[in-house]
Amino acid sequence: MLSIGQFSKTCMVTVKALRHYDKIGFIKPAFVNPETGYREYSEEQIPLMLLINKLKYYGFALSEIKDMISCQDVILSNLMKQRDTLWRSVHETMDILSELSAHVRELERTGNIMSYQNDYKVEIVKTEDRHVISCRQNMGVDDFGKYYGALYRRVADENIVLNGVCLAVYHDKEFDPENSDIELALGVTDTDKADKIMPGAMCAVTTHYGPYSKLPEAYGAVTKWISENGYEIAAPPYEIYVTSHFDKIPPSEWETRVFFPVKKQ
Repeated sequence: MLSIGQFSKTCMVTVKALRHYDKIGFIKPAFVNPETGYREYSEEQIPLMLLINKLKYYGFALSEIKDMISCQDVILSNLMKQRDTLWRSVHETMDILSELSAHVRELERTGNIMSYQNDYKVEIVKTEDRHVISCRQNMGVDDFGKYYGALYRRVADENIVLNGVCLAVYHDKEFDPENSDIELALGVTDTDKADKIMPGAMCAVTTHYGPYSKLPEAYGAVTKWISENGYEIAAPPYEIYVTSHFDKIPPSEWETRVFFPVKKQ
């Protein structure tokens, strides 16, 4: 048997943590002296404590670890899910690092911390009517794949021929990444199978190259141009995804066209 101090040193976990684990029924001492209240642990508990340490290191919460230990059937699936979560975090961090490095280079070159926002060329374009199938509802930006998937299933089920246009219209007056009024649409060649016609309009348009995390820079550039050139926004803005992750290219090569329907003030 090991005293709580010896068990603490062996497993490299604080005595305070061991007492907390005992209190919440996480890992209890093998023996508690009824007279002194001293806790003792058995050598057989060392592997369990080391596993708990490892799962904490992987980023699991204590409640998750407790469930995993009590039901080992879920351990593999939880480990795989956490691995995927960490990989996404790594990729997001690398994207942020890439943007930050580019910002540093631009600042060193120009001395202007906002000069990176001046890379967008805005022009006025008269768009044509677009025949589309669409899905509009409140959704988060992470739900795009789900609802685009539903549209593509319709394409297969109803033998709809697409013209390659893939777009999203943002109907809300304010941004909420978790719950916004968004309409996803696919352009169709067979007008009889279209859900609706998006009427052509005069639009202020720019092209964004890169990940979607930088799209606000494009929106800011267009909005500023509209104000400075005597126009006002006439309808909700929308994006057309010319190339994206569906093309199996890196985010730096994604091309997105940003459209703001406008009218003269």
